Order: sequence, then C-alpha cells, then structure tokens
Amino acid sequence: MYVRDARNRDEAWLLEHIEGMGLDESAFRSRDYVIAIDEADNDRAGFGRVRIHKTDDGEFCELTSIGVLENWRGQGVGAHVIERLIQTAGDEGFDVVYALTGETDYLAQFGFEPIEVAQLPERLRERLEEKQANLEPDAVPMQITPVDFSMPRRLRQAFKRAEPDEGETEPEEGPEDFGIDPEEATYKYDTGR
Repeated sequence: MYVRDARNRDEAWLLEHIEGMGLDESAFRSRDYVIAIDEADNDRAGFGRVRIHKTDDGEFCELTSIGVLENWRGQGVGAHVIERLIQTAGDEGFDVVYALTGETDYLAQFGFEPIEVAQLPERLRERLEEKQANLEPDAVPMQITPVDFSMPRRLRQAFKRAEPDEGETEPEEGPEDFGIDPEEATYKYDTGR
C-alpha cells in the first residue's frame, strides 16, 4: 500500500467516489488529490485533497474531501492519505493546515486541535458556513502545523498489512429465488425423458 499524487486518468474515479460519499467537490481539480493504492493489485483504496485558498490576505491551506472505500476502512488508509497531504502542505510552505470537519476525534489523534470560528481566515469562515449548510452540519474548524503531525503506531502497522475486506460472498441464486418450485417446474427444452 502506498499513497501517490492523483493523475488525470483518476478524475472519473475520484468524482464518482466523491459524489457517492457525499463529499465536497467544489472547485474540483484532480491534481489537488492524492490516492492510496494497493500495490498488490493496483486497486485504489482512498483519497484526499489539499485545497489552497488564495485571498487578498494571503494563501490558506484546507484539508478536505478525505474518503476511504468501505472495504478498506479501519486499516490506516485514511491516516496515510492525511499524512501525505500534511507533508505536501508543509513542503509548499504552509505553517498551518485547516480542516472543517465533524470528525474531530479522528483528526485529533494526529495532532489537529479545535479552534474558534473567529480564528479562521475570512474565506475559511465562509467555507465553514457553506459546508455546514450543504454537506456537514456538525463541521467545526480544526488546525495543525505540519511539524506537529503524528501518526499513531497502530495505524502505521495497519497500513502495512492493509487488504480489502471482501465481506461475505453472496450465495448462488437458485430457482427458489425467482419464485419457481424446482420440483414442479418444466423447462423449455425438457423432452420428458
């Protein structure tokens, strides 16, 4: 399992899963995303985005649209997507990364701290209002400095062993599933022999 930058050919896949998970797709650009990939079979497992807001007051970095496919959850995939995004933000010179989320406990384990709405740059206060009205009513602002990011050991270990959860396989369908009594039914090519 590894995390890489999204490519143009990932765009349709990203949009499908962003919409399917009800995540924020405003100002979508595939190049802003990273994708977690299972190196054994090249399956995509999760994704996330760093969105840069350019304003008259400067540039601000927001962590957004983090998603993990259901059969990959609970295996550190989201944690490693977040780690890669925070690293990217730090490499691009951002001292603070903001998140507007209802998943405060999840982000707190990495070092994110809640902040007052008044502490947000004006553009992110507007984003928070939009998000609360349209996507995530429980969203609150959080922040982290990239140097303070910390990956819990259990998530690092889980990511190393991550495999898709295939779930239960469905049983093969039989005539009874279609309301047919196999003892009484006759078949089109039944010769009676």
